[in-house]
Amino acid sequence: MDINFEYYKIFYYAAKYKNITKAAAALGSSQPNVTRIIRLLEAQLGCRLFIREPRGLSLTEAGEKLYSHVEIAYKHFMNAQEELGGKSDEERGTIELGATETALHLLLLDAMRRFKTAHPKIRIKVHNHNTPELLQALNAGKIDFAVITTPFKAAKTHHCEILHTFHEILVGGLQYQALQEKNLSLPALKSYPLIGLGRGTATYDLYKDLFIAHDTDMELDMEVASSDLMLPLIQSSLGLGFVPEALAQPLLKKKRLVQIPLDAAIPTRSIQIVSDKDRRKNAATDIFYQSLMSDILCKKAGTQNGHFMEK
Repeated sequence: MDINFEYYKIFYYAAKYKNITKAAAALGSSQPNVTRIIRLLEAQLGCRLFIREPRGLSLTEAGEKLYSHVEIAYKHFMNAQEELGGKSDEERGTIELGATETALHLLLLDAMRRFKTAHPKIRIKVHNHNTPELLQALNAGKIDFAVITTPFKAAKTHHCEILHTFHEILVGGLQYQALQEKNLSLPALKSYPLIGLGRGTATYDLYKDLFIAHDTDMELDMEVASSDLMLPLIQSSLGLGFVPEALAQPLLKKKRLVQIPLDAAIPTRSIQIVSDKDRRKNAATDIFYQSLMSDILCKKAGTQNGHFMEK
């Protein structure tokens, strides 16, 4: 089936804005022309792509399926155009970066700040989701690579590299100061409200398995969608929670949190960068990757020397 690529471009904008008028404006075209092309595309594909509604357009099931492919292809074309168009100038392009909240706060924010200072013309689009969602986005070609937290199951097509290891500790608000003197078991935690990331996250799976290994079950009193919400809720004495030690330390020093000892070892976790072996990196992505790995090596060298070396 030979379909004009311009038809897919018009479909992309109509699906993106879900509005013919906005799509026509973005394309520098007219509403009748956009409508005509969409009808031609539907006729050639033999299926309906849009449903007209009072507030605009909505995609049919076939339209959703087509958009999931066209969106990825269109972004790749735009990135290639930027990359080729910037050959005579400084580095250009766009990086589609997937990252978990933990990876952002423990590692990436500082790395991105330094990178943007050195490469101001390269754009970074951050896709912030949990580990399973980011692996799905990577497999679908929606992101260039994922910087995620363990545990996760890598596919055969994935290339994984460890960037950073970290430890988590159990903490609570000042209401739980008395627990500092105890050495709690995991079964004993059922007597206290527990705050944690919800089902479908790598963190939930990790602690679920840990509790099962100690012949008990994990029951969360409060499930949160983002690790950003954990510390404020714990600090407000709404419950206990497992958080990265590096993020908890400032609040522990200010005596806004208390650390609660456990008689069980919490598994060490890591932040890893995952890419697709079969997909070539564009120039901007490769520059960011090299910069990130250099940043990690520099940080490790600084730690070994007893101080942090910043680029």
